[in-house]
Amino acid sequence: MPDAILLLLAVLANIAGLGWLALAMDVHWEQAFGPVPASRGTVVLLRVLGVAGLVVSLLLCLAVDHASMASLVWFMTLAGAALTIAFTAAWKARWLALLVAWVRPAS
Repeated sequence: MPDAILLLLAVLANIAGLGWLALAMDVHWEQAFGPVPASRGTVVLLRVLGVAGLVVSLLLCLAVDHASMASLVWFMTLAGAALTIAFTAAWKARWLALLVAWVRPAS
């Protein structure tokens, strides 16, 4: 697979991972879904998915380059993903709900 596609997948995995970690917090969950709280199982699942997304991103970066360059690229994509999630949470927090499309909070 071309390196550019692997790096794009790494960025997307970072964005998804940080988004899941953000949604695991009550304040961001409420921004995305309103006053309906997330279940304990959902919070645990979001944390596991968030960590898995970050690990997958690191592994994809390692598949493209040697360890020293891959770690630098990973940290840079992590910073970009953090800004993406932060701006999304501040501007259009409901968009974060797309990361948990399988969840249907009660009204």
